[in-house]
Amino acid sequence: MAAAMAPRVLPLPRQQSFSPPTVLNPFVHPGRLSAGNKLRVPTISGGIIPCIGQGSVSYGSTWTARTAAVTGYAVTADTVNRKYMGDSTALQGIILLPLRVICITFLLLLAWLSASIATFCQPGRGFLPLKGWRRRMIQTALSGLTRTAYLVMGFQVKVKGKVASLPEAPIFVAAPHSSFFDAIICALTGMPSIVTRAENLSTPVFGTILSSLQPVAVSRQDPDSRKNTVAEITRRALSRGQWPQILIFPEGTCTNRSCLITFKQGAFVPRVPVQPVLLRYPNKLDTVTWTWQGYSFKELCIMTLCQIFTRLEVEFLPVHVPTEEEKNDPILFANRVRQTMASALNVPITDHTFEDCRLMISAGQLTLPMEAGLVEFTKISKKLNLKWNHVREQLDTFAAIASASKGGRIGIEEFAEYLKLPISDVLRELFLLFDRNGDGTIDFREYVIGLSILCNPANTEETIRMAFKLFDMDEDGTITEDEFASIIQSALGLPELDVSVLFKEIDADETGKLSYEEFKNFALKHPEYATLFTTYLDLQRHQLGMFEEHDTEPPKGKHSPVRSTAPVSETPLARNKVCPEGNEEDSSSTSDKKDD
Repeated sequence: MAAAMAPRVLPLPRQQSFSPPTVLNPFVHPGRLSAGNKLRVPTISGGIIPCIGQGSVSYGSTWTARTAAVTGYAVTADTVNRKYMGDSTALQGIILLPLRVICITFLLLLAWLSASIATFCQPGRGFLPLKGWRRRMIQTALSGLTRTAYLVMGFQVKVKGKVASLPEAPIFVAAPHSSFFDAIICALTGMPSIVTRAENLSTPVFGTILSSLQPVAVSRQDPDSRKNTVAEITRRALSRGQWPQILIFPEGTCTNRSCLITFKQGAFVPRVPVQPVLLRYPNKLDTVTWTWQGYSFKELCIMTLCQIFTRLEVEFLPVHVPTEEEKNDPILFANRVRQTMASALNVPITDHTFEDCRLMISAGQLTLPMEAGLVEFTKISKKLNLKWNHVREQLDTFAAIASASKGGRIGIEEFAEYLKLPISDVLRELFLLFDRNGDGTIDFREYVIGLSILCNPANTEETIRMAFKLFDMDEDGTITEDEFASIIQSALGLPELDVSVLFKEIDADETGKLSYEEFKNFALKHPEYATLFTTYLDLQRHQLGMFEEHDTEPPKGKHSPVRSTAPVSETPLARNKVCPEGNEEDSSSTSDKKDD
C-alpha cells in the first residue's frame, strides 16, 4: 500500500477565510490569576496599596498579585506589609471605599425616585414614548445623577467628538463592550433608550431606572424575541423623532477589548444613519473588564471603588450614513461600521459571537480548555450551513476523543484510538486532511471544518451503499467479520490487523453479520469513516489506472477482481462492481481531494 500511495500526491488547498482568528479568545480577562497567587492587597492605577490590616477586611483576599502581571511590579505580602502599612492604608481602606459606597447608594435612591415620578401613571406604559415634563425629567435628572455617580466612583471621563442629534442619527452603536461601566454613554447622550434583557426590568431599584429609559426588552422565553426586537428597533428608529435615540452595543456580549467581534444586525436593519461610539479604558491596572472568565461583578466593583481614579475615554465618530448598497444588505452595513471603528481603535476584527461564548462554557464543562469551544461560529455556520445544536453535539464527540490528551487537542494516537484502527499511511492521510495548519494536532475548529467539508459530504447514501457492496464480497446482503477484515486490512495495508473490536461495535444485534441498516447507522454516527472509505476507493481507481497503463488487455467481466500491484498486502482490493472498468469520472472529486 505504501508503494501504491507514493506517486499519489494530494494537494491540500486551504481557504484563507477558514484561517484561525487573530485573537483566539476575546472572552477572558488576561490578568486573571489563580486564588493561590492572589495577595491580600487592593491596587490602584499607578501602583500598589495594601489592605487596611490583619483581618480587618476580608475582601482584600480576592484582589491580587494580578498587579504583578499587569503592572510589572514584583510584590510579596511581606514586602507590602513592611513598606506600605500606615496612614495611606487607613485612607484607602477605611475612608475612600465606604464613603463612595454611601454616596452611590444615595444617588441610586435619588435616581430611583426620579424614575418613579417620571413613569408614575404613565399612559400607554411601554408602548408610547415619554413626552413633555416626563422626558425632560429623565434627560436632566437621571443624566445629572449618572454623571455625578461616575464622578464619585473616581472616573475621569474624557469625551471626544460631537454627539449627533436625533434627526442626524436615530441610533448609537457603541463598542467595544467590555463592562457594565460602559453605561456612562447614556449620560453623555441624553439618556437614550437601550436594548436589555426583560429580566433586568424586574430587579429592585435598577429595574425602575431602566424602565424609565423605555428600553427594548429581549425575552429569552419568547422564541420570536429576536425578530420582535429588530421590529421594535426599526419602528422606533423610523418614528420621525417621536421616540428617543437608541443606544445599542452590537457585539451583544462583553469582551476584553482586544478586538471587535461580529456585530449583530439589529442596529442596521432599520437602514438609518448610525453614530459609532468608541470606548477606551487607558489604565495601567484594568479593574473594569467584565468577561466570561475573569473578575466577578463584585470584585470589579470593589476594586474600581478602591482606585483613586479610573480613566475612561468616549469618542463619538462622524455619523455613518448608509449607501443604497448598505441599506439593502444589513450585514454589509454592520461590517463597514465595524471596520471603521476597528481602524479608529487600532484593533483587529474577528468573527466570534455570543454563540462562541456558549460553546466556550460547554467546553469548560467537558473538562476541555475553554478556548477549545471558540470556532468563530458566525463564519463557520454561514459557510458550512451549521446549526449551533449540531456544533454542540460535535463538541461532545471531540471531547471524548481528546479526553486522553493534554491541551484539548487530538493527536494522531488519539485519532487512531477513536477509530479503533492502527496508525497507517491511509490514516495519516486522513488525519492530515483534518490538521489544517499542519501542527500535528487537530483542535475543535479544525474538527468541525473537517467533518463538514470532508466527511459529511462523502457520507451520503450512495457512498454508504457503495462501501457496503465493497465489503459484501459474496453479495448475500450481509458482511461477515472475515469480509470486513479483508477490506480493512487491504485499505490500511496491514494484512495481520485484528478488526474484531471495531466489527463488534458495528454489529449492534450481535449476530456475527452486519446488515445494511447496521452498517448505515454506524456510518452516519461516525462520519470520519466516510473519508476513509472514499480514500480507499480513490486508491483503487489510482491502482486500476496504473494496471490499465501496463496491460494491453484489461480484465473483462463484471465482477473480476482487481489485484493490487503493491507488494505490501496480498488481500484483494475492491472488485469491479464497486469501481467498474473505465469509471474514472469521480476520481478527481472525492472528498479527500476537496478544495475548501
